[in-house]
This record gives sequence, C-alpha cells and structure tokens, in this order.
Amino acid sequence: MKYYSTNGDKHPASLEEAVIRGLAPNGGLYMPERIENLPVEFTDKLGEMSRKEIGCTVGRAFFGEDLPEEVIEKIVGETLSFEIPLVKVEERIYSLELFHGPTLAFKDVGARFMARLLGYFTVKKEIKEVHVLVATSGDTGSAVANGFLGVEGIRVHVLYPKGKVSAIQECQFTTLGKNITALEVDGVFDDCQRLVKAAFSDKSLTDRMRLTSANSINIARLLPQSFYYFTGLGELERMTGERGKVVIAVPSGNFGNLTAGLVAHKMGLPVSRFIAANNRNDVFLEYLQTGKYIPRPSVATLANAMDVGDPSNFARILALYNRSHAAITNLISGYRYDDVSISTVISDVCSRIGYTLDPHGACGYLSLTESLRDGERGIFFETAHPAKFKDTVDCFIPGGVKIPDTLQAFMKGKKQSVALSAEYNDFKDYLLSL
Repeated sequence: MKYYSTNGDKHPASLEEAVIRGLAPNGGLYMPERIENLPVEFTDKLGEMSRKEIGCTVGRAFFGEDLPEEVIEKIVGETLSFEIPLVKVEERIYSLELFHGPTLAFKDVGARFMARLLGYFTVKKEIKEVHVLVATSGDTGSAVANGFLGVEGIRVHVLYPKGKVSAIQECQFTTLGKNITALEVDGVFDDCQRLVKAAFSDKSLTDRMRLTSANSINIARLLPQSFYYFTGLGELERMTGERGKVVIAVPSGNFGNLTAGLVAHKMGLPVSRFIAANNRNDVFLEYLQTGKYIPRPSVATLANAMDVGDPSNFARILALYNRSHAAITNLISGYRYDDVSISTVISDVCSRIGYTLDPHGACGYLSLTESLRDGERGIFFETAHPAKFKDTVDCFIPGGVKIPDTLQAFMKGKKQSVALSAEYNDFKDYLLSL
C-alpha cells in the first residue's frame, strides 16, 4: 500500500516511510492510496467477534500488504488488551467507554499500536535513534509517552501548553523520565502543533535528526482508532440483539478520532451518520454551515482536550470526500457547547441517571439528545476517565470523582519538564542541543 500527501505528491510513500517520517516532505498528511471495502460477512458478524478478531481483520485491510500476518496479530493483540465496554446511559443512548487502557484515555489505542509498529520498523531498518515529536492538549501526551516508555532507540518529546492541561494529565507525561521529555510551552495547543510542523519542514534540522510525529498527524496513530468503531457496533448488537440506524457522536478537537471513523465508514462501517461534537472551538461547525474553513486562535474551555483552533485532520476529511462540502455535510453534522452547557449536563446526568460524564463525553451526549431521530440509536464516546478532569467534574457532582489507582500512581511522581517559549528557534535550538 502506498500513502500520498494531502498536499499532493508525485512520489507516494511506503507504510514504513510514512510511519517513520510522520509528516510528508511537502508538509501534507499521509493518506492511504485506497481504502479496502470489508466484506458484508464481516460487518454482519461483528456481534459474534472478539476485539482482537475485529482488530486483526481491519488491520489486515490497512497493513496486510506491508506486514507479516504474525506481526499484525501481535501488535493488535497488545494494542487491544483492555476492555472497551458499551454502557447504556438512557433509552437509545449508549456510551462507548474508551478509557480503560493504561492512561485511561481513548488515545491508548492509537499510541500503543504506533509505538509497536515504529519499534518494529526501527529494528528492521537498524535505525539507531528516532526522535518522536508530539503536541498535546491533554491525553495524547500521556498515551504516547506511556506507549513509548523504555522503547530502545526512540526518544519522545511531548510539547504541551503551560497551564492548559489538567494537573492529573500533566502528571502522566511529566513524571516518567527515561526516554520521555516534557516541553512546557508558553502558549496554547496550536502553538505546540505549529512548532512540531515547523520542525518537520526544516530541512536543516531533518538532515541532522530523524524525526517523526506521534500525533494523529501520523497515519499509524490514526488508522488503528477505526478498530473501536467496529467494536462498538459489535457491543451494541450483543447488548440489544438488534441492528439498525446507528449515529456516532465524537467529541472533536484535532479531528483524528472522527477521521478514523470516517475511514471506517468508507470500509463499510454500518452507521447512518456522524456528529462532530465541539466546544467553543467550532471552526469545523462553521465550515459545515458555510462551506468556509477559517482557522482562528483556540480558546480555553472545560473540555480542554478539544481546545483546537486549526485542526490538522481537516485536510484528511477533505481528501476523503474530494473536497465536496455536500458529501461531508450529508454524513456529518456539528454541534457546539459552551462551558455552562457542559457543566449543567454533567450535573444533570449524574443526579438523574447516576452516570458520570467527562467534559468531552458531555458534548457527545448532548449532541445525541438534541439530534436523534425516530428509529435511531446513538453511541457517544467517553474519551477519558472523568477523574482526569477531577478539578472540573468535582464542582458539578456530589462527593466528587474517585481517582483510580492507576492515576494515583502517576500523581506520586516528581514533575520533570523543560520550559520553552512558543518561538520556533528556541525549539530548534533545544533539539539541536541533543
């Protein structure tokens, strides 16, 4: 399988090149040259299959031409080694809990897969050292850092906006040491993302260091996230014994998660439509309404992992649908929620139903309550454990959120970070000093 750049490319890359590079030389994002249609026999039997069986089938469609069968099975098995339960919240609305992995966030799936795939390629090519650059607004940093922790020959540099991730999230990637370095950037997430992109485009830097990205910029981080879309539908069929019109609501920031779902839909995922659930950072909603994409600085909200004003993966969505606004709006609708709406629904659902939403899942839940049509059932993604946003969630529910043992262990570590301005030259100097 070859991978082309969203900026146009006369020389598509192999899977190995796309994973190791992260970003195409011309600054575009890699996309597979084709998306395989999975057989109807597969989608008809989702309710009868295990997570690993589903993941291996989807994984072979992506990577079967480039990886031995036993490598795919090993990587998928280690990636999907934790539960992904579907929970009925109320009539016709279900939560797919994607926070049961090592760092209690949905990004564990993509990060674990990518860490293992990149490790496989570095050993195969006898590469001595790879520097992984990752910008995070919260959970990406912890998932990537823990996925790569201790992997020989790989050094991870996590860029995060100072004061704009939760204390618990920060602990998960600033206390690890070893081959993980946290870079505390004096700016917002978009500044962190800009620095990473600029580094990849700087030939004077890339000639001296082997760089790759572990954001959803990297195709090896993005594509495996399609696994749990199929898994979620299988769980729904097992739980209800029914098939039919299913709507999936995705809390959306940098849009890697939604893009993975759209790829799954191209493969045959039997869903009726998708919802992009936004906080006040709503440039994609504006695009859906007007056909115009106008990036702007992000604003801070309670759903901080979605505070993105220029989502990278918008380019991939355009590529999937040949830039057709009509095709995109036919499949995707958008909703926007401010902090008042988020806090109100967290309190209401807890008191009325006894289910605790995290601020991002709250946006997904709200979008389903507003938009479900007759005969439809909705799944929203709970993308992170509510305890990761304890300072926020505790304000709205009685008794507060209990911190799982996994998170408590991170909080006992000592913070280790490097202060960095939002100026590219400072970031470049840091990398060259290595």
